[in-house]
Amino acid sequence: MKILVATDKPFAAVAVEGIKKEVESAGIELVLLEKYGEKSKLLEAVADADGIIIRSDIIDAEVIDAAKNLKVVVRAGAGYDNVDLAAATAKGVCVMNTPGQNSNAVAELVFGMTIMVMRNYFDGTSGSELKGKSLGIHAFGQVGRNVARIAKGIGMDVYAFDPYCPDEAMVEAGVTPVHDINELYSKCQFVSLHIPATDETKKSINYDLLKQMPKNAVLINTARKEVIDEESLIKLMEERTDFKYISDIAPAAAAEFKEKFDKRCFFTPKKMGAQTAEANINAGIAAAKQSVGYLKNGIDKFRVNK
Repeated sequence: MKILVATDKPFAAVAVEGIKKEVESAGIELVLLEKYGEKSKLLEAVADADGIIIRSDIIDAEVIDAAKNLKVVVRAGAGYDNVDLAAATAKGVCVMNTPGQNSNAVAELVFGMTIMVMRNYFDGTSGSELKGKSLGIHAFGQVGRNVARIAKGIGMDVYAFDPYCPDEAMVEAGVTPVHDINELYSKCQFVSLHIPATDETKKSINYDLLKQMPKNAVLINTARKEVIDEESLIKLMEERTDFKYISDIAPAAAAEFKEKFDKRCFFTPKKMGAQTAEANINAGIAAAKQSVGYLKNGIDKFRVNK
């Protein structure tokens, strides 16, 4: 059997060593394809792979068709919209993610970006503190729970909306459950997004929702750019000079945002949520363990396609 690690943006060397150890100790061959650039190289490399470990790499129907022996794809990270689930399911390929491995890194980034913006990029002028402010967490999964933990430590009043999470889990974390999305946005000066990009959520963060936020509102997006209705957000920010937008991935209209709103918006140059040494290592080794577990024993605990 063979597992291919296909990472155009490679894992850290320590993570690669950990992956290699997990795979080879199970008697499985490991092949590395790093910084491959051209899709043709990926198509060639997957031809005889039984498993593929990826990061943000695109595994579409063409890649899946080219991988005649493929049984499992593991995305090292929480998001998996870079994998064609329908094509994988049609070919009997199991797709898994590694939830929780990047969660703390993303949560810390939420506050790193927010504090920077609220302190005026540390330009010497007077800014604002987060203590005593209201924070709404939109989706209370692994990242949302870590955001709540940090926010409680700072001294924020924390609320969360997630119809798929029981109230008890939120209360146990010291968070106030909110059962109406409009209430979350109208109640909280800060809202942190942690929803996936699905047909239901794409462009769901729109003018009508955001206009309800209190004065000096701040929207923080470490999820996906597709969940934002950019046109209506621009309209809102034109009308409300107190509104700020912070994102871990540049919107399609990034140039227009920066031209019109300057320091009222901030975007990382590339998605940075999982870009820590710890998250890189944790997610990579988890992906290796899950790949081996599936190929050897059919374990599919974190399967995301049915």
